[in-house]
Amino acid sequence: MAAPQVAPVETPDTDEVPAPDRPWVTIVWDDPVNLMTYVTWVFQKLFGYSREKAEQLMLDVHHKGKAVVSSGARERMEHDASQLHAYGLWATVDRA
Repeated sequence: MAAPQVAPVETPDTDEVPAPDRPWVTIVWDDPVNLMTYVTWVFQKLFGYSREKAEQLMLDVHHKGKAVVSSGARERMEHDASQLHAYGLWATVDRA
């Protein structure tokens, strides 16, 4: 009976350090429907932001077309996006 053949195992170079785990973000996009005061109110209600912070995020949405309104674990960001959808806002989830 012949001995089994053993092939050498090739190990890939592991000089590369994996990127740190990036958090997820919820992004609100500009739309032609919702009033700026309403968007500000939603940010205050859902996230507990001060009026000033909520207004700054709303202005980013208005002028830049989008704003990151929350960041964290994917499941939480999906929940935030779902809540924003319930208020009629256009929101997506992505990696930071």
